[in-house]
Amino acid sequence: MKVWKAIGAAILVAVASPGVQAQDQRGQVEAVVKDYLASHPDELGEIVKNYFISHPEAVGQILAAILKSRPGALGKATDGTAIDRSAAIASRSTVLFDSPHQVTLGDPNGDVTLVEFFDYNCGYCRRALGDTLRLLKDDPRLKIVLKEYPVLGPGSAAAARVAIAARMQAPSKYLSFHQALLQTPGPVSEAKALDVARGLGLDMDLLARDMASAEVVATIEETVKLGAALGVTGTPSYVVGGNLLVGAVGLSALKARIAATRAAHPK
Repeated sequence: MKVWKAIGAAILVAVASPGVQAQDQRGQVEAVVKDYLASHPDELGEIVKNYFISHPEAVGQILAAILKSRPGALGKATDGTAIDRSAAIASRSTVLFDSPHQVTLGDPNGDVTLVEFFDYNCGYCRRALGDTLRLLKDDPRLKIVLKEYPVLGPGSAAAARVAIAARMQAPSKYLSFHQALLQTPGPVSEAKALDVARGLGLDMDLLARDMASAEVVATIEETVKLGAALGVTGTPSYVVGGNLLVGAVGLSALKARIAATRAAHPK
């Protein structure tokens, strides 16, 4: 791209000039980039987009850095207090409940929807898996939406890419993949996620191609923006009705919130 040529030219000029200090070199490069982007504003979006397509793990890393600066530690359960997010949820209902990038379990036309933000390296998410499976079994009217939210480092981001590619290739096998990966002992990595996919008989060549696709970037980017807008500061986090619950609040708390939502909005 033109901007990279401009950066390269600036670096060559800087390093070829005798007596120029490193700080001055960086200043020259920054000035060239700043001037170029100011005169070519439309190209900035393409640069960012192309970078994240080539390096989708960066989305999760950036999100983790942002969330670490917010109140509440990542992955730590709270007391289960519901936080009113009704206005934010209502304004983002389509992307929250009916996005083409999400995983939907249970009744797709359920009278109540439970959305879970999760990370494969989150110990609390592993414990909460049993709650999700029990809800699927006990509540046939419930719609459950799973959102990949890889906030716990590069291993989480890599696992999310494999998971999204698995969903793209074999939606019917996603729950088996999800369950097996969350039950894998130790830190989750790309290698472990690929082993799970291989064990389920997925086409590994197709999986590799899908992992590098724009769909993977779009899925993670969408959830990152959504989580930030709703104030999701840890995993697991749940959206039920107009409320956000942060942490592994437990089966009883989830059932109570689902029942309250049904009572408030009977169909």
